[in-house]
Amino acid sequence: MPRLYLLDGMALVYRAHFALIRNPIRNSRGINTSALYGFTNTLLTILENEKPTHLGVAFDTSAPTPRHAKFPEYKAQREDMPEELAAAIPNVKRLCRAFHIPVLEVDGYEADDLIGTLARRAETEGFETYMVTPDKDFAQLLAPHTFMWRPGKKGSDHEVIGLEQLPEVWGVSEPHQIIDLLGMMGDAVDNIPGIPGIGPKTAQKLIADFGSLEGLLQNTAQLKGKQKEKVEENADLARLSKDLATIIVDAPVEVTWDDLVLSERDADAVKELFNEFEFRSLTKRLFGEAGAGAPAAPSGDATPTLQETFKRLAEVEHTYHLADTPEKQAELFRLLESPKRFCFDIETTSLDRFEAKLLGIAFSWKPREAWYLPFDESLLPALRSSLSKTCLKIGHNLKYDLCVLHRHGIEVTGPFFDTMLADTLVAPDRRHTMDYLAESLLGYSPIKLADIAESPVAAQEQDDLFTLAAQKAKTKELNVAAVPLEKLAEYAAEDADVTFQLAEKLGPLLVEAQQEGVLEQIEAPLLPVLVRMEMEGIRMDPDALAEIGGTLGERIETIGIQITALAGRPFNLNSPKQLGEILFDDLKLIDKPKKTRTGQYKTDEQTLSSLSGTHPIVDAILEYREITKLKSTYLDALPAHLQPSTGRVHTHFHQLVAATGRLASTEPNLQNIPVRSAAGREIRRAFVPRAGFTLLSCDYSQIELRVMAALAGDESMITDFRARKDIHTSTAARVWGVAEKEVTSDQRRGAKMVNFGIIYGISAFGLSQRLGIPRGEAAEIIDNYFKQYPAIRRFMDQTIEEAREKGYAETLSGRRRHFPDLRSSNATIRGNAERAAINTPIQGTSADMIKLAMIRIDALLREKQYQSRMLLQIHDELIFDLHPGEESTLVPEIIGLMETALPLPHGVPILVEHGTGDHWLAAH
Repeated sequence: MPRLYLLDGMALVYRAHFALIRNPIRNSRGINTSALYGFTNTLLTILENEKPTHLGVAFDTSAPTPRHAKFPEYKAQREDMPEELAAAIPNVKRLCRAFHIPVLEVDGYEADDLIGTLARRAETEGFETYMVTPDKDFAQLLAPHTFMWRPGKKGSDHEVIGLEQLPEVWGVSEPHQIIDLLGMMGDAVDNIPGIPGIGPKTAQKLIADFGSLEGLLQNTAQLKGKQKEKVEENADLARLSKDLATIIVDAPVEVTWDDLVLSERDADAVKELFNEFEFRSLTKRLFGEAGAGAPAAPSGDATPTLQETFKRLAEVEHTYHLADTPEKQAELFRLLESPKRFCFDIETTSLDRFEAKLLGIAFSWKPREAWYLPFDESLLPALRSSLSKTCLKIGHNLKYDLCVLHRHGIEVTGPFFDTMLADTLVAPDRRHTMDYLAESLLGYSPIKLADIAESPVAAQEQDDLFTLAAQKAKTKELNVAAVPLEKLAEYAAEDADVTFQLAEKLGPLLVEAQQEGVLEQIEAPLLPVLVRMEMEGIRMDPDALAEIGGTLGERIETIGIQITALAGRPFNLNSPKQLGEILFDDLKLIDKPKKTRTGQYKTDEQTLSSLSGTHPIVDAILEYREITKLKSTYLDALPAHLQPSTGRVHTHFHQLVAATGRLASTEPNLQNIPVRSAAGREIRRAFVPRAGFTLLSCDYSQIELRVMAALAGDESMITDFRARKDIHTSTAARVWGVAEKEVTSDQRRGAKMVNFGIIYGISAFGLSQRLGIPRGEAAEIIDNYFKQYPAIRRFMDQTIEEAREKGYAETLSGRRRHFPDLRSSNATIRGNAERAAINTPIQGTSADMIKLAMIRIDALLREKQYQSRMLLQIHDELIFDLHPGEESTLVPEIIGLMETALPLPHGVPILVEHGTGDHWLAAH
């Protein structure tokens, strides 16, 4: 039978765009190519794997449809199409034309209707038809020779749905019952109302009982209570909903089967389009090395589905050595004496830094040549000698390797070049796995550990920056120790070889991006510092944790009783739906409460915070949510993070997860423990010093405000900092026009909110919500603020304009963050980018400052052989295990290094406050 594939163009581009919304693919000009790339990948998968004979792509038009005439609210709740997605659609159509694939559009009809019409026609004319769409509503069109072809999610394979799968997917037995189902339950995506109170499960049961919507409406006498009432009251609405959900199958589609016959693509047009959008990997996929003229996408052409287009180890000349004899080992260590740089890569039995046993180390200092050294305790002296030389050490996600080697007694000396960090600085928006970089920068696909190791556990895609052993595997754990030595040696040697080649590629790109200084002076020297901090960990008192948890548990129970009493009836405190009904149906706190897309009342934190003070139940709910989250996130979870071998907690620090360069902490996240709430502060009591030591906290005082004053050159604020005034009191005095001694606590609170809010682009609305004052009063405060600090306003405006012109904002150290959305015509998108552009040089400079301080403090501790240890970095704060005998000499040195780490313009002074105590709360 001829095979007809009908692609739902609108659904596919939406899916591709939003699948990558948090990490979009952009070309070197900043154009978001996610939708075009994702659509192209799906199209190529169908062309290469499914062998269609006929193919067409359907799109909506902007003209209203018969559904809008029947129900003006149809799809009315949908937000406007994102600007970048709208810009992509014409290019998707260009792609179709280049492939000689018809684009199907008819004013007044949706893509669904065009596909439905052609599918129904094809069913009777001898075709096997596949409707390519993620939209389950198409199941109403299934027939013996008509199927749904749904693209896979997160790397999984596509799914074909036919009549046999219908009951499993939709819970009904016949395709036409899909329309009855939608008529009853509605469709929030298209704003089809359905019958209030009837969801999918109820609708399925009603169809099982009555066969159809009409059958239900004819037998409402068999229903009971509210359900009977709602069905009878909304009968017309249900009929309308069914009508709206019915895909039209007789649309005026003037296309013949001959028009849809698959023909030869216009290779030159396809190649030109791929070059324009920098789809290097797709070019190689279609045209092989002949298409190598396509430029590499600096911000991340996504990983292709078919990897056969890349070169593999068997296809390239290479020389890999296995140092498995004393003679070969001696030769390897002799050769390691000469290179000015080499790459190393370890192989281990586990991703856990404390459980991993070292199996071997691979080395490479020439492209296509590498060595693998199986590990043996007898090799430790030679390894220590080779890895302590001052030549450049190259690796990918080096922190993991350095941690494991540290635990095995091997201290690796820098300087370092981490290809993962380097790529993050060069192209922050793309993926940074070694496999992906090898494919996109080298046109090469490395061996996958899962292909050679035994007993793979379910694979999971993760970003390098959150994976403990980033490029070791895309699996949680594999039985690496069982891999035959020759295979493991080849795999490891290839990793080292490929990483060395990546470093050669990324070096010039770093220079071109002017980010080599950030890597060489900040991120690379920070690597061993973080390794020592992570491996040191911090002591935690389980008894204190249990005591705090018990207290919070009692408070949760008490406040739950209070909330139930205030509500007037019992309800599930953890159900947003039931809470919304209490607040807005029963208590009627406001006249027109906001709702979610599914029709529930909004009860998120922002909504509840805006209602704070209107009724005691609101503040009680906010407290309940905070302490239950604290208890589950920290008090219940922290004991599981105690490392049995050390009795301490060892977090993971991530250098470049945050776009501004701030460190992130995971497993556990110690940076998100609230400091402003009493419950959050209590948790810090459980973190204690090692026996005989005390905890030292050194905290930059109001560092972001100082950076802002310095970058803006605002004399008024700089003068106040130089005079060591309380900046918030001083600001309040200026804004309200009163003497500093007359400033009230509310005025100081308002000034503090503005001081810190300005950095993040606070609006009059936002300030009014936080301070609980009218918006007009908040606007007046902000206006007065800029009158008193005019240079701050000029700095903000100038930063936005320069970032718009250059495409990026920059810190004092030269770290860059790119902002393509500054040129967006969508005011919301552009406004978000403007706020981030203002914040980047401020927060990014603060991040660079504390990173530089950490590098110098670590050097001090090592050079003078202090017994004190640096343990944690929490935003602007450093935590130490302080030896009592070192306090008088070490603390002033630490403070001095922190205050001079990155001098600010205009002589703005940096102040570091410190404290000590027998737990973190006391020290802070």
